[in-house]
Amino acid sequence: MLEYGVVSHAGFTVVTGEIGAGKTTLIRVLLNKIDDDCIIGLINNTHESFGNLMEWVLDALDIKSDSSDNAGRYRDYINFVVEKHAQGKRVILIIDEAQNLSVKALEELRLLSNVNIDADIFLQLILTGQPELKDKLNDPALQQFAQRIGVEFHLQALDYRQTEKYITHRLKTAGAKDLIFTHEACAAIFCYSEGVPRRINNLCDFALVYAFADDEKTIKINTILRMMKDKSSSRIIKPSNKVNPYVDSVKSLLKEKYNITLA
Repeated sequence: MLEYGVVSHAGFTVVTGEIGAGKTTLIRVLLNKIDDDCIIGLINNTHESFGNLMEWVLDALDIKSDSSDNAGRYRDYINFVVEKHAQGKRVILIIDEAQNLSVKALEELRLLSNVNIDADIFLQLILTGQPELKDKLNDPALQQFAQRIGVEFHLQALDYRQTEKYITHRLKTAGAKDLIFTHEACAAIFCYSEGVPRRINNLCDFALVYAFADDEKTIKINTILRMMKDKSSSRIIKPSNKVNPYVDSVKSLLKEKYNITLA
């Protein structure tokens, strides 16, 4: 959907997902695929304490400006975008963690897109953020912004099969030639991670450490259960049990088929 948003010249593309769902990873992949005729600006620090939006935009696009006020900076931005368009280049501004933007800042972003005229797209905007971004974009004050969104997508957590394939893929990429995690171990990892890629990564890393310490070449479900028991006493952030609807069914399957009860 990100690639489609770029090639279709969508004015606004919005991708949302839970923490750790892989939004930033997708942006990195996209950056490696975008053609040379695109000028890319990436904004990561979206908190108000880091400055105002116009300063972020100029810095991200490497636009030199001697103006000390927003009006002058906006003029320099317009001149830059129009000049690049005349050269046959497209300007794409990517805002990561966009849920941190205030309603006012999001409205300012919409005003930046006013440089687009009918079918002539001078600027494309890509926003990624946590689900709170969707809530903000549903604010009546941002109705005009929402109407300009051409492409939108919400990243779901992985299901059990996807989780197992994800673990296998990462191990294979790292050089593994044999099966390291059993199916039951993958099922337990899925339940405890709720299918969120970042959590899967962390739990698998810990499981590998436990297996290494015990000189085990295969990670079975008992290793996962022991690891989670140790982690439970010092865990800072506990799973929400609301991200993935398939967790309960996999827990039931483990109980029914293997008589394994996950806490």
